[in-house]
Amino acid sequence: MKRLSERQYRRQIGVTMTLYVTAMLVVWPLAKAAPGLWEKVALTLVPALPMLYVIGLLAYKIASSDELEQRTHLVALGVATAVTGSLSLVGGLLATSGAIRLDGTVLIWVFPLIMFSYGATHWWVVTRRYGGSMDCDETSSWSLPLYFLLVAALLGVATLFAWWRGHMDGFSLGVMLGTQASFVGFAAWTAWRRWRRRRVAGDVVGP
Repeated sequence: MKRLSERQYRRQIGVTMTLYVTAMLVVWPLAKAAPGLWEKVALTLVPALPMLYVIGLLAYKIASSDELEQRTHLVALGVATAVTGSLSLVGGLLATSGAIRLDGTVLIWVFPLIMFSYGATHWWVVTRRYGGSMDCDETSSWSLPLYFLLVAALLGVATLFAWWRGHMDGFSLGVMLGTQASFVGFAAWTAWRRWRRRRVAGDVVGP
């Protein structure tokens, strides 16, 4: 099985996320106005197709990795499952008892929560336990910071569009803005780490 380089993986993820945001902006608004049930279902599921591709791409990357990489991915997926399952259980109990009010729209946050938990845990396992680096692919140069900035920009476009159409309340707006700020912070942090690593390497190699 041919392995995907980190650069290829990030490029495909970036293209897929662009398609997802485009589908949410162009196709998703049409779903509410669709006259028939099957038309509504078809239009509603269009944005899910890029995310299903992301899941398949992640599965392919794990399957084509060596045993150590597979271990780090599986640990990260296990933690992400535990975090998402625990929050879902607590939220379900609180909603059932009437302590908080939740509607079906909260389900749209399940997948982003899994991916965020997975990414953070995988970074921690790779960099802290095994001494690796998430941005160790030197051929990709500044691809990781740019990747984080691209995600923040896509989220910003989606947030602006949803706010302009009146589909976003104050809480959702705050969550989206906080998420975008987090990705911008990740971009700055990874760029600083790479600059610092190269500076230290230059000092060691230099006279």
